[in-house]
Amino acid sequence: MNWLSTYKQKVVSREEAVSVVRSGDRIYISGNAATPLLLMNALAARKEELYDVEVNHVLLLGDDPLAKPGMERHFRHNSLFVGPADREAIVNGRSEYVPIHLSEIPSLFIDKIIPLDVAFIQVSPPDEHGFMSYGVECVASKAAAEHAAIVIAQVNEKMPRTLGDVFIHVNQVHRIVECSQPLLTLDAGEPTEIERKIASHIANLIQDGDTIQLGIGGIPDAVIAQVENRRNLGIHTEMVSDGIMKALEKGIVTNKLKTLHAGKVIATFVLGTENLYNYVDNNPLFELHPCNYTNNPFIVAQNDRMVAINSAIELDITGQICSDSIGSKIYSGFGGQVDFIRGAAYSKGGKPIIALPSTTKNNTVSRIVPRLKPGAGVVTTRADVHYVVTEFGVASLHGKNLAQRAEALIAIAHPNFRTELEEYVRTTKKSVSHSNVPA
Repeated sequence: MNWLSTYKQKVVSREEAVSVVRSGDRIYISGNAATPLLLMNALAARKEELYDVEVNHVLLLGDDPLAKPGMERHFRHNSLFVGPADREAIVNGRSEYVPIHLSEIPSLFIDKIIPLDVAFIQVSPPDEHGFMSYGVECVASKAAAEHAAIVIAQVNEKMPRTLGDVFIHVNQVHRIVECSQPLLTLDAGEPTEIERKIASHIANLIQDGDTIQLGIGGIPDAVIAQVENRRNLGIHTEMVSDGIMKALEKGIVTNKLKTLHAGKVIATFVLGTENLYNYVDNNPLFELHPCNYTNNPFIVAQNDRMVAINSAIELDITGQICSDSIGSKIYSGFGGQVDFIRGAAYSKGGKPIIALPSTTKNNTVSRIVPRLKPGAGVVTTRADVHYVVTEFGVASLHGKNLAQRAEALIAIAHPNFRTELEEYVRTTKKSVSHSNVPA
């Protein structure tokens, strides 16, 4: 128990903890349900003392005081994944966005591409050996803490102790702020009727013994509800949701046929309700790892029959996927979409799936379009896309030429927009056939 006296010596007030930050520093803040709002608010209170502090992070939850108007001269986000907390600051130019695959984020800190002065993390209380767990969020926090000059730990009595490659010892942190605060939660609510229809098509692609990856939202939760007659499914994913917990409790997910980490749910963060956080606490069914392991396509591909299910904002009729922006307005980030789409493609018997409703804005805007909006970025290329699913069915694009792709995607577009898409294809073909191509 020699670590205990060291631990006590490092416990300070939140104000003293954040006093280590200096103007011009590069800091990292852990995200998702481990967003350390207590420390962020204490840092925001130092606004008048600090300038040009670069704030690196993935998805932040809660009300971010560092991204508010008027803070940009003091704190400027360098967002590796944009969410509600910093989206407005990104769109209005008060902060910046880094397009990057989730699997590559830890290397930014390991290789000093983004050298870190301070890392802010939220962890569980130490165990009997002095090890604190990153709990519900590993992602890039472990790499950030291991390569930052100073590590500030918000030790939360309510943080579950998850297992896997998710531990940091008391000796590895410099200052500790203790608290007992409920974690941020996400209640996805009930899937819509359209999400249920999409899920039913996806469920037809999932077979007994498959290993699946699910993201955030109504579609993944609806998929879990639609596969109740499947057996021995496995999970290798970024995020553990309440849906995965329910599938485990019902015996749908057993993980016993997985070809990698048999018997375990593999993930890099947990996000859901308080019930879910209690469920993963000290539960050996779950192993959390940094995202450069969970999302590495070559690791993902070691799961035979890997089914990856991801979403999109829009796609064109050749299969190009935009999922991080609405036109030129950044909305989210690359996340792990390409990581898992490529991993599933290389998996023996794998199925990479892009799933989305066919329209938005009450059926007035098609999400399958002739061309992506001006400024829209391609996150997943048309060569990577195998299956696209809407409420109207499944389009299999792998190995199809451009004309065949257009035909398949038009068939699953909303009926209100099929004629418009068909006319675009006819006009484009006519234009190409009448062009003067040199012999």
